[in-house]
Amino acid sequence: MNQNNLSVLFLLKKEKTNKQGTCPVYCRITYLKKRKQFSSGEFINPSDWNAKQQKATSKTIVNQQINLQLEIITANVKKAYLQLQLTGFEFSVEDIFNNYIGKPTAKEVGTIQYFKEFLDKNKKLVGIDIQLGTWKKFNYAHLQVKDFIKWKYGKHDHPLSKLKLQFLYDFEYYLKTERKQSQVTINKAIQRFRNPIKESVAEGYLAKDPFTMHKPGRVKKEVVFLSVDELDKLEKHLFTQPRLDLVKDLFILLQLLHLKDQSKALQRFV
Repeated sequence: MNQNNLSVLFLLKKEKTNKQGTCPVYCRITYLKKRKQFSSGEFINPSDWNAKQQKATSKTIVNQQINLQLEIITANVKKAYLQLQLTGFEFSVEDIFNNYIGKPTAKEVGTIQYFKEFLDKNKKLVGIDIQLGTWKKFNYAHLQVKDFIKWKYGKHDHPLSKLKLQFLYDFEYYLKTERKQSQVTINKAIQRFRNPIKESVAEGYLAKDPFTMHKPGRVKKEVVFLSVDELDKLEKHLFTQPRLDLVKDLFILLQLLHLKDQSKALQRFV
């Protein structure tokens, strides 16, 4: 039986045939070309076994019970396999077997899972150490990373321990091409995403920050110039604070120089 990369087969250990003429039935799980074999706990007469059909052919009550038990084992192995698939993390044939027998496996911490815990913890600090608006910005970054992982890997989460510098570059590419965001917005999203990652290092989930070598994308600064009418309105406006008038004068000077109206600039400021 195959299910994606999973194979569950039953085979007889004829070399272990007992005095009653029956031998043990073993189950073999194959996943990603790796095998795990274990005893099903059932014994059968080799002459009653059909390897192609993977069941006992004799319709005795004992053999019917054996077939039922093998079906139950197959179903439980499939269940263990599907449960591991739903985690979104990589796993081995040993993990499938351990899950099948109920043995706890080392649980991998997910990037989204940790980010969510980071958000939950900081939400309690809203109004104490952080503003609600700040928390919402972190939450938006969390949703962006979640959508990116789904887009890039087709999964709901990505192991925290598997984060590499390339992950951040791919995330930046996603925000540019799929979200059509500017470099300034992208840099802010990455900055917020790096906060929980740095905290995960402090808490021992990661040995080091995988994004240490990342450099924010260069932002092109554009100077906005006013029209002649807008400039006239600004000149006529009176500010109540003297320092704002100084800022206004400097701004108007730059605008006049841009318009190449040097005579007016000299007339006003010299």
